[in-house]
Amino acid sequence: MMSYFSDIGNVCWFLEPQLSDAIKRLHHTVGNAVSEDRYVVVGTGSTQLCQAALYALASPGAGVAEADPISVVCAAPHYSSYQEVTDFLRSGLYKWAGDAYDFDKDGPYIEIVTSPNNPDGAIREAVVNRKEGKLIHDLAYYWPQYTPITRPADYDIMLFTFSKSTGHAGSRIGWALVKDKVVARKMIKFIEVSSIGVSKESQLRAAKILGVVIEGCQHSASENFFEYSQCLMAERWEKLRDVVKKSQIFSLPKYPQEWCNFTSKYVESHPAFAWLKCKEDTNCEGLLKAHKVLTRGGERFGVGKEYARISLLSQGEDFNQFLERLSGIKTTEQGIRTT
Repeated sequence: MMSYFSDIGNVCWFLEPQLSDAIKRLHHTVGNAVSEDRYVVVGTGSTQLCQAALYALASPGAGVAEADPISVVCAAPHYSSYQEVTDFLRSGLYKWAGDAYDFDKDGPYIEIVTSPNNPDGAIREAVVNRKEGKLIHDLAYYWPQYTPITRPADYDIMLFTFSKSTGHAGSRIGWALVKDKVVARKMIKFIEVSSIGVSKESQLRAAKILGVVIEGCQHSASENFFEYSQCLMAERWEKLRDVVKKSQIFSLPKYPQEWCNFTSKYVESHPAFAWLKCKEDTNCEGLLKAHKVLTRGGERFGVGKEYARISLLSQGEDFNQFLERLSGIKTTEQGIRTT
C-alpha cells in the first residue's frame, strides 16, 4: 500500500487488481459495456481520462504532424467542460474545433461522442464519420438508473466514472476500457506524468462499494441499487414533467420507451439533468437565477440562451424546493411573473 506500484505485471501498473476485477464484474452484471479483452485504465475521474485519451490519440506516432494540432469536436449541445478540458493545457497536439455538425475541415480529427448525452440525455452516435477520425466514447451516464441498457457498448475507447455510476464523486475514480494496447500505454503515460498514478485508498474504496452493488444485483434477497435508483429517477421525472406541463413557459425533451436488458422491461430515459427550454424569448439561465434556481445556460453547451441544464441528483429536500420554485414562475399577458 505504500508503493507507487499496484500490479507491476499489468499494463496499467497503478491499477489495483481488486478494482480491475470489480469493474469487469460490474459491466458483465449490468451488460452496458464489453469489458473482456480490454485494457482497464484507471484515472482520477473521467476528466483526467478524457485528457489522457486526447493525448494518446494525438501524440506523435498517431498519424498527426507535430506542427498541426488535431481538431477535437463534439456535437452540440455538448458537455460544457469539453472545450475547457481540451484547451486548458494549450497543447500543441490538439485543439477544440467546436460543434461536430459544423466541422468541415479536411484531415484527422477526434470526435467525442457522449451517450447518453450531457446535457439533453439523448442517445448519440458519431456525427462526422470520416475515415481520418478517431473516437472517444464518454459513457458516464450509460447506467440503468438513467437510460435503458439496450446492448453492451463496444467501442475503441469507452470512459466511465464512479461519480455517475454510484454517486461517489468525492472518491475521484474513473476508468476507461481500451481496445488498443498502444493507446492504453499512452493514456497510462499521461496519468503517470500528471499524477504518478491514482490513489490506492480511493481505488480500494471503489472496489468495495462496487462489490456491494454487484452483490445486490445478483441476489434477490439484497436491495438492487440500480433498480432502486431507477425508481427514484422515474418518480422525480414524473413530478418535474407535471410542473413543466402546468408552467406554459418551459418544455422538456421526450424520450421513447425501449427494452432494457438489465431490468427486462420497457422503460424510458430518466437523465441526471433536466434540459429545460424556455418558451419565452428570454435568457433561461437568467430567468431561473432570478427565482433562486442555479443552472448552466445553453450557450455553455454550444446552443442558444433559451436552454438551461439543471441537476436532478440533489437531496430530496433540495429537489422538492426546486419544483416549488419552478412551479411559482407563471406567464401573463404582460410577461413572466412569480406567484
